[in-house]
Amino acid sequence: MAASPCIFCEIARSTTTTRLIHQDDKIVAFQDIKPAAFKHYLIIPIEHIPTVRNLQRSEEHYSLVAHMLNVGRTLLQEDAPQSTQHRFGFHQPPFNSVDHLHLHCLAPPYMPSWKFIKYSSLGPLGGFIIAEKLLEKLKPSKFSHL
Repeated sequence: MAASPCIFCEIARSTTTTRLIHQDDKIVAFQDIKPAAFKHYLIIPIEHIPTVRNLQRSEEHYSLVAHMLNVGRTLLQEDAPQSTQHRFGFHQPPFNSVDHLHLHCLAPPYMPSWKFIKYSSLGPLGGFIIAEKLLEKLKPSKFSHL
């Protein structure tokens, strides 16, 4: 029995009717199908990377996540400039809903208000990791090439 196709891979290859709000050679962005906030976008790499656990401390993965975050910030600054706070992060297994790396870009208020819990860290249990914290973990050591 064949594995079911990855819905995010299909979106990245533009084989669905999902409207992309950003597209380049590395990533695509689109609105979350079940928004949890006033604005809620997902940014995914075109390359299939299952979860944050598959990311390595490397220049390639650091640059990819930094690019995803920069695009997310730009989109929310354009689309929700009145929002006083934006939240960017990734769900960690087993809390991720799709096994294809995706950055949540949120401009509160959350809808309904209790949804903020879904986008909170659960400490050692994982949960949601803020994009900046993930970048710290992925940043290559300046001595790694020695």
